[in-house]
Amino acid sequence: MDALEREELFAFTVPVLRAWLAVGSGEGDPLAALEAASASPAAEAYAAEHRPMILLAARRPEADAAVLEAAGNAGPRSVRLRLAGAAALARAGERNRALALLEGDEAPLVAARRLIEARRPIPGAIADAQGGVAELLVRLALDMNAQELTPLAGDLGRLATYLEPHGSEALMVSAELLGQQGRQETAIALLSAVAADDPFAPAARDQRIRLLIDEGQDERALSEAEAAAHAPGATVADLVRFADVLMDQHRPADAARIFTRALELRGSEESSYPEWALWLFRGGAHDEAGDWPQARHALEEAYRLAPDQPLVLNYLGYAQLSRRENLAEAERLVREAHRLAPNNAAITDSLGWALFLKGEVPEGIALLEQAAEAEPADVEINEHLGDAYFTAGRRIEARFAWAAARVYAEGEAAARLDSKIQTGLTPQLAAR
Repeated sequence: MDALEREELFAFTVPVLRAWLAVGSGEGDPLAALEAASASPAAEAYAAEHRPMILLAARRPEADAAVLEAAGNAGPRSVRLRLAGAAALARAGERNRALALLEGDEAPLVAARRLIEARRPIPGAIADAQGGVAELLVRLALDMNAQELTPLAGDLGRLATYLEPHGSEALMVSAELLGQQGRQETAIALLSAVAADDPFAPAARDQRIRLLIDEGQDERALSEAEAAAHAPGATVADLVRFADVLMDQHRPADAARIFTRALELRGSEESSYPEWALWLFRGGAHDEAGDWPQARHALEEAYRLAPDQPLVLNYLGYAQLSRRENLAEAERLVREAHRLAPNNAAITDSLGWALFLKGEVPEGIALLEQAAEAEPADVEINEHLGDAYFTAGRRIEARFAWAAARVYAEGEAAARLDSKIQTGLTPQLAAR
C-alpha cells in the first residue's frame, strides 16, 4: 500500500485497501482510513461503495441507509451492492432488514428474497478483508475495461477470483473479460464455479451459454439450457433461456411451446419477467414459425397487458404492416411507439415504413434515413430505405442502401437483395 501511494498510479485505491486492512487485522479504525478518500474524487468514488459494507461489518445502525444510498449511485452495480448488504444482514440474523434492501423485480433480488424466506444464507456478503479487496479489484477491472485496457482488466478480475474463489461477481466479470480475449474455454470453466443457489446463478448460466454459442458449441449450449429448463425447481428464467437458444437455432415453433410453459409457470412463482414480456416473446416465436394467427393472438394479449410499452406497440404494428393488413391501426400503433421511444431506430424505421406504404414517400424517407443513420448495419432498415429511394426515382441511392443491407443479410433476404441490386424493385421483391 505504501508503494501504491509512492508510485501514484493506483493511489486512489489506498484508502479502501487500508480500511479493509484495519477490518482484517482488528487494528485501527477502518472508517477513519476511508476518510482519506475525501481528498480525491477518484478515491471517493471507490470508497463510497465500501463504506456501507464496513459499517455493516462494524454492526453500525446507519449501515442500511448507507447501502441504499451507495446503491442508488452505483448504476449497473446497484443490485450487487444491495445483495451484498442483504447477505451480511441475513448472516447476522436480521432478516427483515435484509428484505428491506431487496425490494425490486430484478432476478437476483427475487432469488435472494426466496433464500431469506426459506431461511437459507445469501451468498455474496462482503464481511472480511479478502472479500473487500476482491470487490475493489472487480470494480477496478470493470473500470479498466471501460478504458479499453482489457488485458490489465482481465488480470485484475482474475486476481479477484483467487481472493474469492466462489464469488459470483468476480467469476462472472473475469469470465466476461477472458471471453473478450478469445479465451472462451477458460471463461466457461470459471462460470461452473458459481453455486447453483447463488442469486446470480441464472445470469451466470446465461453468460455460460452465450460463451458456448460464441465458441460454436451450439449443441452443448442447447443441452445445458434444456437440462436447466427440465430440472426440478426450474424457473421462468430457465425456460426463457432454453426458448432463446431454440430461437437462435432456428426452432421457433419449439421455442413458442417453451414460452407457453413459461407463462403457465409464471402464475405460480415470483418472476422478474412481466407477463406482457412473455406474451411478446411467445408472439415473436409464433411469428418466426409462420403461425400468424397464434402470433397475433399473443401480441394482442401483450398489448392488452401493456398498452404503453413501445416494444409491444411496435411489434404488433409492424407485424401488420409487413403483411399489408389493417394499415391504419398499424400506423397508429407505431406512431404511439415512436412518441414513447423517439430514439429507437427500429421503431423509427417502422413509422417510416408505414408512411411509405401509405404513399407519403418523402416523409417516410426522412424517417428511414434517421433510422439508417442510427443503425447503419441493420439489414431491414437499409432494405426499407432502398425500396423507398427506388420508388422516389433515386435509383443509385437505392442500390447503395440495398448493398449496405446485403453485407449482413442471410437466406431469403440475401437472395431478394441480390435480385434488387441487379434488376431493381418489383412487386415480388418488395421488402416486408
